[in-house]
Amino acid sequence: MAGEVTLSADPGATLRKWRTEFEVSQTDLAAELDVSPSVVSDYEAGRRTSPGIGVVRRLVEALLTIDERRGGHHVRQFGRVLSAGFDSDIVHDLREYPATIPLSRFYDAVDATEVAEGKATTVAGHTVIDSIEAITRLSSEEFYRLYGQSTNRALVFTRVTRGESPLVAMRVVTPTPSAVLLHGMTPESLWEHAPRLARADGFSLAVTDLDLEEMLERLRALP
Repeated sequence: MAGEVTLSADPGATLRKWRTEFEVSQTDLAAELDVSPSVVSDYEAGRRTSPGIGVVRRLVEALLTIDERRGGHHVRQFGRVLSAGFDSDIVHDLREYPATIPLSRFYDAVDATEVAEGKATTVAGHTVIDSIEAITRLSSEEFYRLYGQSTNRALVFTRVTRGESPLVAMRVVTPTPSAVLLHGMTPESLWEHAPRLARADGFSLAVTDLDLEEMLERLRALP
Protein backbone atom coordinates (compact mmCIF):
# COMPACT_ATOMS: atom_id res chain seq x y z
CA MET A 1 0.00 0.00 0.00
CA ALA A 2 2.65 2.51 1.04
CA GLY A 3 4.77 1.76 -2.01
CA GLU A 4 1.84 2.10 -4.38
CA VAL A 5 0.86 5.48 -2.93
CA THR A 6 4.43 6.79 -2.91
CA LEU A 7 5.21 5.69 -6.47
CA SER A 8 1.84 6.66 -7.94
CA ALA A 9 1.61 9.43 -10.52
CA ASP A 10 -1.44 10.59 -8.55
CA PRO A 11 -0.76 9.76 -4.87
CA GLY A 12 -3.97 11.43 -3.72
CA ALA A 13 -6.16 9.28 -5.94
CA THR A 14 -4.28 6.15 -4.86
CA LEU A 15 -4.69 7.08 -1.21
CA ARG A 16 -8.40 7.64 -1.79
CA LYS A 17 -8.65 4.23 -3.47
CA TRP A 18 -7.15 2.44 -0.48
CA ARG A 19 -9.21 4.42 2.03
CA THR A 20 -12.33 3.45 0.07
CA GLU A 21 -11.21 -0.20 -0.16
CA PHE A 22 -10.92 -0.26 3.63
CA GLU A 23 -14.34 1.43 3.93
CA VAL A 24 -12.93 4.22 6.11
CA SER A 25 -14.42 7.70 5.91
CA GLN A 26 -12.26 10.80 5.68
CA THR A 27 -13.59 11.80 9.08
CA ASP A 28 -12.61 8.50 10.72
CA LEU A 29 -9.16 8.53 9.12
CA ALA A 30 -8.61 12.13 10.21
CA ALA A 31 -9.65 11.28 13.77
CA GLU A 32 -7.17 8.39 13.88
CA LEU A 33 -4.41 10.73 12.63
CA ASP A 34 -5.51 13.52 14.98
CA VAL A 35 -5.88 16.01 12.12
CA SER A 36 -8.88 17.77 10.62
CA PRO A 37 -10.85 16.01 7.83
CA SER A 38 -9.81 18.82 5.49
CA VAL A 39 -6.19 17.64 5.73
CA VAL A 40 -7.13 14.19 4.43
CA SER A 41 -9.37 15.77 1.78
CA ASP A 42 -6.54 18.08 0.64
CA TYR A 43 -4.11 15.18 0.26
CA GLU A 44 -6.61 13.12 -1.73
CA ALA A 45 -7.53 16.05 -3.98
CA GLY A 46 -3.90 16.97 -4.60
CA ARG A 47 -4.26 20.37 -2.96
CA ARG A 48 -1.28 19.66 -0.71
CA THR A 49 2.24 18.74 -1.72
CA SER A 50 2.51 15.03 -2.44
CA PRO A 51 2.94 13.24 0.90
CA GLY A 52 6.39 11.96 1.77
CA ILE A 53 7.05 8.41 2.91
CA GLY A 54 6.64 9.42 6.56
CA VAL A 55 3.15 10.81 5.98
CA VAL A 56 2.21 7.84 3.82
CA ARG A 57 3.37 5.45 6.53
CA ARG A 58 1.16 7.20 9.09
CA LEU A 59 -1.82 7.08 6.73
CA VAL A 60 -1.37 3.37 6.01
CA GLU A 61 -0.84 2.53 9.68
CA ALA A 62 -4.02 4.45 10.52
CA LEU A 63 -6.04 2.45 7.98
CA LEU A 64 -4.65 -0.83 9.33
CA THR A 65 -5.34 0.22 12.93
CA ILE A 66 -8.94 1.15 12.13
CA ASP A 67 -9.49 -2.12 10.29
CA GLU A 68 -7.96 -4.13 13.13
CA ARG A 69 -10.25 -2.38 15.60
CA ARG A 70 -13.22 -3.33 13.40
CA GLY A 71 -12.19 -6.99 13.31
CA GLY A 72 -9.44 -7.04 10.67
CA HIS A 73 -11.76 -8.05 7.82
CA HIS A 74 -10.01 -6.12 5.05
CA VAL A 75 -6.50 -7.02 6.15
CA ARG A 76 -7.41 -10.71 6.10
CA GLN A 77 -9.09 -10.33 2.73
CA PHE A 78 -6.10 -8.67 1.07
CA GLY A 79 -3.90 -11.28 2.68
CA ARG A 80 -5.90 -14.04 1.00
CA VAL A 81 -5.63 -12.37 -2.40
CA LEU A 82 -1.90 -11.75 -2.04
CA SER A 83 -1.22 -15.24 -0.70
CA ALA A 84 -2.89 -16.61 -3.82
CA GLY A 85 -0.40 -14.59 -5.85
CA PHE A 86 -2.71 -11.94 -7.32
CA ASP A 87 -2.77 -8.16 -7.41
CA SER A 88 -5.90 -6.44 -6.13
CA ASP A 89 -6.54 -5.03 -9.61
CA ILE A 90 -7.04 -8.60 -10.88
CA VAL A 91 -8.94 -10.11 -7.96
CA HIS A 92 -11.48 -7.92 -6.14
CA ASP A 93 -12.45 -10.58 -3.62
CA LEU A 94 -11.48 -14.18 -2.87
CA ARG A 95 -13.37 -15.93 -0.12
CA GLU A 96 -13.84 -19.39 1.34
CA TYR A 97 -17.07 -20.12 3.21
CA PRO A 98 -17.05 -22.03 6.51
CA ALA A 99 -19.64 -24.38 4.98
CA THR A 100 -21.17 -24.86 1.54
CA ILE A 101 -24.27 -22.84 0.75
CA PRO A 102 -26.97 -23.45 -1.85
CA LEU A 103 -26.15 -21.90 -5.20
CA SER A 104 -29.64 -20.42 -5.22
CA ARG A 105 -28.80 -18.50 -2.05
CA PHE A 106 -25.63 -17.15 -3.66
CA TYR A 107 -27.60 -15.94 -6.67
CA ASP A 108 -30.36 -14.43 -4.53
CA ALA A 109 -27.78 -12.44 -2.56
CA VAL A 110 -26.67 -10.56 -5.68
CA ASP A 111 -29.97 -10.44 -7.59
CA ALA A 112 -28.60 -12.80 -10.24
CA THR A 113 -30.58 -14.52 -12.98
CA GLU A 114 -29.51 -18.04 -13.89
CA VAL A 115 -29.45 -18.55 -17.67
CA ALA A 116 -27.98 -22.07 -17.75
CA GLU A 117 -28.28 -24.75 -15.10
CA GLY A 118 -25.16 -26.62 -14.05
CA LYS A 119 -24.40 -29.87 -12.29
CA ALA A 120 -23.63 -28.38 -8.87
CA THR A 121 -26.26 -27.05 -6.49
CA THR A 122 -23.90 -25.59 -3.87
CA VAL A 123 -20.80 -23.39 -3.69
CA ALA A 124 -18.06 -23.25 -1.05
CA GLY A 125 -16.60 -19.88 -1.95
CA HIS A 126 -16.30 -17.19 -4.58
CA THR A 127 -13.68 -15.20 -6.49
CA VAL A 128 -14.49 -11.83 -8.05
CA ILE A 129 -12.26 -11.19 -11.05
CA ASP A 130 -11.61 -8.28 -13.37
CA SER A 131 -12.17 -10.15 -16.63
CA ILE A 132 -9.95 -7.92 -18.80
CA GLU A 133 -6.99 -8.02 -16.40
CA ALA A 134 -7.32 -11.76 -15.76
CA ILE A 135 -7.69 -12.84 -19.37
CA THR A 136 -4.90 -10.60 -20.68
CA ARG A 137 -2.41 -11.17 -17.85
CA LEU A 138 -2.87 -14.66 -16.42
CA SER A 139 -1.56 -17.97 -17.71
CA SER A 140 -3.78 -21.05 -17.58
CA GLU A 141 -1.95 -22.20 -14.42
CA GLU A 142 -2.48 -18.82 -12.76
CA PHE A 143 -6.10 -18.84 -13.87
CA TYR A 144 -6.58 -22.12 -12.05
CA ARG A 145 -5.34 -20.52 -8.81
CA LEU A 146 -8.42 -18.29 -8.93
CA TYR A 147 -10.29 -21.30 -7.54
CA GLY A 148 -8.64 -20.83 -4.15
CA GLN A 149 -9.12 -23.90 -1.97
CA SER A 150 -11.92 -25.52 -3.96
CA THR A 151 -13.33 -25.70 -7.48
CA ASN A 152 -16.79 -25.83 -5.87
CA ARG A 153 -17.06 -22.07 -6.09
CA ALA A 154 -18.46 -19.24 -8.17
CA LEU A 155 -16.17 -17.24 -10.41
CA VAL A 156 -17.58 -13.72 -10.79
CA PHE A 157 -16.31 -11.76 -13.80
CA THR A 158 -16.55 -7.97 -13.85
CA ARG A 159 -16.08 -5.61 -16.82
CA VAL A 160 -17.93 -7.98 -19.13
CA THR A 161 -19.52 -6.73 -22.36
CA ARG A 162 -21.28 -9.80 -23.77
CA GLY A 163 -19.58 -12.73 -22.07
CA GLU A 164 -17.55 -14.20 -24.90
CA SER A 165 -14.11 -13.98 -23.27
CA PRO A 166 -14.97 -15.57 -19.89
CA LEU A 167 -16.92 -18.37 -21.55
CA VAL A 168 -14.13 -19.11 -24.01
CA ALA A 169 -11.58 -19.00 -21.16
CA MET A 170 -13.63 -21.59 -19.26
CA ARG A 171 -13.27 -23.95 -22.23
CA VAL A 172 -9.50 -24.23 -21.67
CA VAL A 173 -9.49 -24.29 -17.86
CA THR A 174 -9.82 -27.73 -16.25
CA PRO A 175 -11.66 -28.45 -14.06
CA THR A 176 -14.43 -25.90 -14.35
CA PRO A 177 -16.01 -24.09 -11.38
CA SER A 178 -19.49 -24.83 -10.10
CA ALA A 179 -20.81 -21.50 -11.34
CA VAL A 180 -19.84 -18.47 -13.40
CA LEU A 181 -21.51 -15.13 -12.75
CA LEU A 182 -21.15 -12.32 -15.29
CA HIS A 183 -21.45 -8.90 -13.70
CA GLY A 184 -22.92 -5.82 -15.39
CA MET A 185 -25.18 -7.75 -17.71
CA THR A 186 -28.81 -8.71 -18.27
CA PRO A 187 -30.00 -11.92 -19.95
CA GLU A 188 -30.84 -9.84 -23.04
CA SER A 189 -27.29 -8.50 -23.41
CA LEU A 190 -25.64 -11.91 -23.03
CA TRP A 191 -23.78 -13.52 -25.94
CA GLU A 192 -26.25 -15.93 -27.52
CA HIS A 193 -23.83 -18.90 -27.41
CA ALA A 194 -22.91 -18.45 -23.74
CA PRO A 195 -25.65 -20.68 -22.22
CA ARG A 196 -24.87 -23.51 -24.63
CA LEU A 197 -21.14 -23.40 -23.77
CA ALA A 198 -21.91 -23.36 -20.06
CA ARG A 199 -24.17 -26.39 -20.37
CA ALA A 200 -21.54 -28.21 -22.43
CA ASP A 201 -18.96 -27.67 -19.68
CA GLY A 202 -21.41 -28.44 -16.88
CA PHE A 203 -21.36 -25.22 -14.86
CA SER A 204 -24.18 -22.89 -13.93
CA LEU A 205 -24.17 -19.52 -15.68
CA ALA A 206 -25.87 -16.41 -14.35
CA VAL A 207 -25.85 -12.65 -14.87
CA THR A 208 -26.43 -9.63 -12.65
CA ASP A 209 -26.47 -5.89 -13.23
CA LEU A 210 -26.22 -4.99 -9.54
CA ASP A 211 -23.87 -2.08 -8.75
CA LEU A 212 -20.32 -3.44 -8.30
CA GLU A 213 -19.74 -2.08 -4.80
CA GLU A 214 -23.18 -3.25 -3.70
CA MET A 215 -22.47 -6.71 -5.10
CA LEU A 216 -19.11 -6.91 -3.31
CA GLU A 217 -20.69 -5.81 -0.05
CA ARG A 218 -23.40 -8.46 -0.32
CA LEU A 219 -20.89 -11.18 -1.23
CA ARG A 220 -18.72 -10.29 1.75
CA ALA A 221 -21.76 -10.83 3.98
CA LEU A 222 -22.08 -14.47 2.86
CA PRO A 223 -22.73 -17.09 3.99
